[in-house]
Amino acid sequence: MDGVVRVLIVDDSAYVRKVVKQMLSRSPFIEVVGAARDGEEALELVRELSPDVVTLDLVMPRMDGVAFLREQMSRRPLPVLVLSIASETSEMMLRALEAGAVDLVQKPTALATERIFEISDELVEKVKAVARARPRAAAASIPLRPSTPRRKGRGTAVDVVVLGISTGGPQALKYLIPQFAADFPVPVAIVLHMPVGYTELYARSLAELTSLAVAEASENDVLLPGAILLAPGGRHMTLVRRSDGTVAVHLDLRPLDTPHRPSVDVLFRSAADVFGSRVLGVVMTGMGSDGVQGGAWVKAQGGRILTEAEETCVVYGMPRAVVEAGLSDRSVPLSAMAEAILENL
Repeated sequence: MDGVVRVLIVDDSAYVRKVVKQMLSRSPFIEVVGAARDGEEALELVRELSPDVVTLDLVMPRMDGVAFLREQMSRRPLPVLVLSIASETSEMMLRALEAGAVDLVQKPTALATERIFEISDELVEKVKAVARARPRAAAASIPLRPSTPRRKGRGTAVDVVVLGISTGGPQALKYLIPQFAADFPVPVAIVLHMPVGYTELYARSLAELTSLAVAEASENDVLLPGAILLAPGGRHMTLVRRSDGTVAVHLDLRPLDTPHRPSVDVLFRSAADVFGSRVLGVVMTGMGSDGVQGGAWVKAQGGRILTEAEETCVVYGMPRAVVEAGLSDRSVPLSAMAEAILENL
C-alpha cells in the first residue's frame, strides 16, 4: 500500500490504547485514526472511518476480538493484526487467525510498565506489512475442509517435503494439509513463523483435520513417511542423518543471527545437506524473504522449489523473494498446491 496507513486501535485498556498510539505515531507512514474499547464500538468505527488496518485485543467486554473478526469479515474483510497476551489467550489467538486475522503480536505480560514499548519496532513493521495483505484470501475464500479429491503420489523422486510459511499460514495450511491422503509417501517438515506458545496448540488443531500424523517437532523425532512435523516457536529445526540411516530432528537456538526462529533458511539448508537433490521445497504466503538462502541451497544440490502464486497469498513477500531470485521452478495458486506437490513426488 502506498502512502500513509490509517489504523484503528481496539483494546479495552485505556493505557494500552494510549501506548499503542504512541508507538505507531512514531512512524511517519502510520496515522492512528481512532480507538475503540470493544468489538461493538470497533464495528461502528470501522464503518465510519474505513481504516486500512485494525490492531485488535481479544479479551474485551460486550464483544470480544474473535466475535468482532467474524462479524467484520462477513461485512468487509480488512487486515487485522491481533495484539494480545499469549499465555492467557493462546486458544483465542488461533480462533482469531482462523476467523481472518492476518498476523499477531504478543503483548508483554507486565502491561503497566515500560516493557510494552519493547514491541514497538515489531508492531510498526507488521502494521505496515499487513496493510498490503489480502485478508479475503485467508478468511473468505479458503474453506477449512477442501473439496478437491485426494490422491497419492506416484513416484519416489523426492524423499522429503520442506515447507516455509508465515503471514496467512495457519489458514493456508488448514486448507492444504487435509488434501494429502493417508498414504502420503514422504515426511513433511514445516516452519511456520509463529511466536513461542502457539505451535503445539496449532499442530493439534491441524491434526484434527487430516488422517496424517501431525505434531510439534521434538528433539530426536524420526522423519517417517506421511508424518508432518512443525518446528516449535523459538527453536530452529534441522535434519540430521544418524548412524542407523534414519533422519531425525535437531532443535537449537543457533544460529542466533536469523530474523526468525525458527527459520525457513535453516530448515531448507539442512534438508539439502541430508537429502541432496531429493528435496522439494515449498515457500508460501508470508512477509519478508526467509527461504531465499535456503532455497538457493536446495537448488544448488539439485532439488526443486515451488512457490505460492501472488493471487492467493495473504502477503506476497517470501514467495516473491524466491521468484525474484530465480529459484522458483513453478508458482502455484493455493488451490492447486497439493496437486503440484504430489506431481513432484
